[in-house]
Amino acid sequence: MRRSPPISLKIDNILAEDRLAMQKNMLRKVTTTGVDLDSLYGQTLQEIKEQKGDRPRLGMEALMWISHAKRPLRIDELCHALAVDVEATDLDPQKIRLQDTVLGSCLGLAFVDKKTSAVRPIHDTLQEYLSRPGILPGAHKILGETCLAYLNYDQIKGLPPNKVGDLRHMPFLEYSSLFWAAHAKIELSDRAKAFALELLNQFKNHISFALSFTNTFPFTLYSCDRFTGLHCASYLGIEAVVAALIEIKSCDINQEDDLSNTPLLWAVIRENHGVVKLLLTCNGLDIDKQGYNGQTALWSAAAYKDVEMVRLLTNGGADPNKANNNGQTPLMMASDRRDMQMVALLRPQAIAMSDLD
Repeated sequence: MRRSPPISLKIDNILAEDRLAMQKNMLRKVTTTGVDLDSLYGQTLQEIKEQKGDRPRLGMEALMWISHAKRPLRIDELCHALAVDVEATDLDPQKIRLQDTVLGSCLGLAFVDKKTSAVRPIHDTLQEYLSRPGILPGAHKILGETCLAYLNYDQIKGLPPNKVGDLRHMPFLEYSSLFWAAHAKIELSDRAKAFALELLNQFKNHISFALSFTNTFPFTLYSCDRFTGLHCASYLGIEAVVAALIEIKSCDINQEDDLSNTPLLWAVIRENHGVVKLLLTCNGLDIDKQGYNGQTALWSAAAYKDVEMVRLLTNGGADPNKANNNGQTPLMMASDRRDMQMVALLRPQAIAMSDLD
């Protein structure tokens, strides 16, 4: 009786094949023959770690970016991301590895899509494997820290803040500007928090704000002169950064931005419940301060049908009788919508507030 080859021989054969289509076909056959893919991928990761020189770091970090980035990175973006030293003040061009070196360090587990230049895992099962808890621990913490370290490099801070030109010589700038917060919201190291505070302290004079202006923040038709770091962190929902900004009293907790919105209003609109809880603990918070079109935080929460947010705000003392510029209160809006659950939440508070008046 003929015995099937061991897993080690199968993975060696697959990775030895330099034609991408053939690699994919061989992996497809492996997935349908009952082979333990966890063992196959685990063995390959071990072999990556046992390479010489800087290749273990390159290979593991490349796979971390490939599996945990918020969008696929192009190969030039990945090469620059891997060159970031979080303890340096600028990017060292000598640390930018060749594309073939980066891909080679992955031992065949990654390839470049010729149509988009994006770096992708060799198979969907590898993406699923690398995304499991414990396989690449602290991935978002490392990725967020890398993005923020890059944005705080002297070379980046020295760029004109309102002029986005040709970025081909700094390909990692767009990704780090658009997605640092997404990684930081999941997991944030102390060093990354310090980087974030440094960035937010100057972000209106930083090119990353111009890059994310139309992609992230709702100011397409408005100025952003009064949009502070606390507004930004509340909008993005990064609780640790909001807490730090509150602690250092970075700005007036009730400060209006150019749309007349406060940090609390942005946190409510973005459904960032943890941030709202933090802001509600602040002394001097005006919970009923009106923003764009006279909307209060409670009005906005009711408009978005966010029951948990409405409960948080009413427990914090928000007034359901406070109308917007059109004369509509949160309770009236819920009644008009025949939202009985919202009415049940708002009516007792509305009666209590009326009795106080």
